[in-house]
Amino acid sequence: MATDAIPARGPQHGDSHAFENYLTHDRGLLTWIATLDHKRIGVMYLVGILSSFFLGGLMALAIRAELFTPDKMFLSENKYNEFFTVHGAVMTFLFIIPGIPAALGNFVLPLMLGAKDVAFPRMNLFSFYLWVGGAMFFLAALFIGGLDTGWTFYTPYSTRTNSVVVAATMGAFILGFSSIFTGLNFVVTINTMRPPGMTWFKMPLFLWALYSTAIIQLLATPVLGITLLLLTAEKVLGIGIFDPKLGGDPVLFQHFFWFYSHPAVYIMILPAMGIISELMSVFSRKHIFGYRFIAYSSVAIALLGFLVWGHHMFVSGQSRLASFVFSALTFSVSIPSGIKVFNWLATMYKGSIRLQTPMCYALSFLLLFGIGGLTGLFLGALATDVHLHDTYFVVAHFHYVMMGGTLIAFLGGLHYWWPKMFGRMYNETWARLGCLIVFIGFNATFLPQFLLGSRGMPRRYARYEVEFQGLHQLSTIGAMILGVGLFIVGIVLLHSFFAGKRAAANPWGSASLEWLTTSPPSPHNFDDTPVAGDPYDYSGLEYDPGIDGYVKKKTV
Repeated sequence: MATDAIPARGPQHGDSHAFENYLTHDRGLLTWIATLDHKRIGVMYLVGILSSFFLGGLMALAIRAELFTPDKMFLSENKYNEFFTVHGAVMTFLFIIPGIPAALGNFVLPLMLGAKDVAFPRMNLFSFYLWVGGAMFFLAALFIGGLDTGWTFYTPYSTRTNSVVVAATMGAFILGFSSIFTGLNFVVTINTMRPPGMTWFKMPLFLWALYSTAIIQLLATPVLGITLLLLTAEKVLGIGIFDPKLGGDPVLFQHFFWFYSHPAVYIMILPAMGIISELMSVFSRKHIFGYRFIAYSSVAIALLGFLVWGHHMFVSGQSRLASFVFSALTFSVSIPSGIKVFNWLATMYKGSIRLQTPMCYALSFLLLFGIGGLTGLFLGALATDVHLHDTYFVVAHFHYVMMGGTLIAFLGGLHYWWPKMFGRMYNETWARLGCLIVFIGFNATFLPQFLLGSRGMPRRYARYEVEFQGLHQLSTIGAMILGVGLFIVGIVLLHSFFAGKRAAANPWGSASLEWLTTSPPSPHNFDDTPVAGDPYDYSGLEYDPGIDGYVKKKTV
């Protein structure tokens, strides 16, 4: 038998002369803002989400700069409260929650299904403009009157402060509808638009992650919406729901808020885990280990995530029995996460590992998310949580899970699908350098905060005792290094957009369907509906140096 390399489908490079793509088709501004193309909607989400990340990141650097010394530098106590509140709200509601599903998911999901679009394109566009509307309310909170409640809007302070709580909560309410519509769209699309040959257990694991995330979005987000409406009603109309002066119960707000917000942690991390599953297999050139276990563990995390909200309230006065039950359930939710990590390590075992930029982010994720998960055990245990509650230990743990997990996976996925999105390759050397600096800066920022918290440094304080200064200064220097790393990442991607070499249809050698179309795809994605096979079978692909990409082998 002899083998000859043939193109997988269509031209191998994103050449607008050979194959018109979604970037060059109908370029006018109006055609973008009124588009129903999931790819353009995904790109618009990406621009908005990255802009939010830039804003939240600037506030984080300002906060860390203020904490370089125990005394005031340039932020008063009130301004400090406003900065960390808007930083938390912007990063949580405008970046981390919608980041992977709305931007990368919107772009990739139909391509992975071999479909021309999502099930409800108009709803998809509407959900984007709901996100824009919610973002505008948060910007109003930033520039009009300030917001100082913390991103959790805890009562009774949030019902009594004169800051713009109503505008911020309405922003979060609108963003909730955007999240619900996106989740509904993804569920229907995956249920009804899988191509021939793609059974449930032949779907890429990123789709399993998005499906499990969508379940949480549909079931948990309405609880947050109702809670914020009740908070607004109490603040505007004086109804006694949460304020004890009016006969309300402030702990009830915590129950409602965390019943949404802890599952929301998995809205943030489940899509990240789906990305890591793709990267580990592709860049190890090896079939994913334990496919069904990883798929089922995504669903298990989604369901168990609804049962653990009470571990945020161990010091709130709830009964000892309730605290014991929530503590046990918190430990149980770590089991499916551990299954994923084990299977990723097993996938790499004896694999042909290529340390290209997406894989560098995947390896960073393993270490950073591992630290975040292990330190979560201290907060899930009753005896240690009482000491660590509301200290910098919680700040460090949260950022290791959310930034070390979601952000790092987001950057890995962005580098992985960047050639498919824009048809351009980036400079690998500079991209890997950016990843390394981000990794170093991140650990230098947040590892000292574990020590700060264990020594009793409370979070959300603008001033602190002088004995904490050394660790705070190390954390601030780390934040500046992290900022430099992210700046390099941004410059590398921007440079590739304008001057990068053209990307082949399949530059990484992946076996999933999105790599069968051109880079970037045409407006309708595929000429014909592709037939799905095993998304982790790489035996039918070989590298073609002529196009710097992978093609299918033809057996003669």
